[in-house]
Amino acid sequence: HYGTVKDVTNVVYKGTTAIKCTQVYDASYTGRYHSEVVKNGVYSRGGTGFYGFAFRLQSDWDFTSQSYNLGQFIADFSDYKCDDYIPTSMVWLVGNQLYSRVKAGAVCNPTTTQFPNLATVSAGAWHKVVIQASWKSDNTGYYKLWFDGTKVLEVYNIATTLADDRPFQFRAGLYANGWHDNGYIVGSQTTRQVWYDQIGSGSTFADADPDQWS
Repeated sequence: HYGTVKDVTNVVYKGTTAIKCTQVYDASYTGRYHSEVVKNGVYSRGGTGFYGFAFRLQSDWDFTSQSYNLGQFIADFSDYKCDDYIPTSMVWLVGNQLYSRVKAGAVCNPTTTQFPNLATVSAGAWHKVVIQASWKSDNTGYYKLWFDGTKVLEVYNIATTLADDRPFQFRAGLYANGWHDNGYIVGSQTTRQVWYDQIGSGSTFADADPDQWS
């Protein structure tokens, strides 16, 4: 819709460039609000990996009760006829609190486990998120999350992905999912901006940690 994703040089975490993601609310629009970059094939069921990014909210970000997603893992399941794109793990904001989740089990009848209030997020400052996951559709997986270098979540013996072997995308960017899911906006900040830098994935923590990029 009116959203954009742009390369910028004036606001960066490290190096010389970053990504600026913008979304604009439109009361007459009924679609979703995605301003994300995408890497295909980052995981399939049975795999493990690390995934991370640095992000910065605009300095006057209005912390409301609506959800604003910052990163997600997602795949196209439209062949199942019960949905189209389905995300498994997501990382998002509610107010100034960082949330995450896993969705697992049968594609058309999944279970979702939510992890609320993991950390407090500040506006106008850079933050780091790193995830480590063992992607299993039975109760043998694990899921960990670090915020600004501190481990804030570590759960074992859980299902972490859907019971299907297709590859998932890793998306980083502003997905104003609350605007669509609620059908309205809370507050008056109709333009939202988030910067991203050092988005990475790999088999080691260093591959995903923005501070360990060369």
